[in-house]
Amino acid sequence: MARNKDLPSKLRRAKKMKQSKSLPSWIIMRTGGKVRWSPYSRREWRNSRLKRD
Repeated sequence: MARNKDLPSKLRRAKKMKQSKSLPSWIIMRTGGKVRWSPYSRREWRNSRLKRD
């Protein structure tokens, strides 16, 4: 991929980077450790591509 990326592509990537953070520890403690991950945070950048990328 090109080094210089267009703005819409960068915005999509930034959104996915924000979504891929882990949950706060107080949520894990409140649920007794049953909920550890957000459904969005399980994406690995090498294994799954973004749409229209």
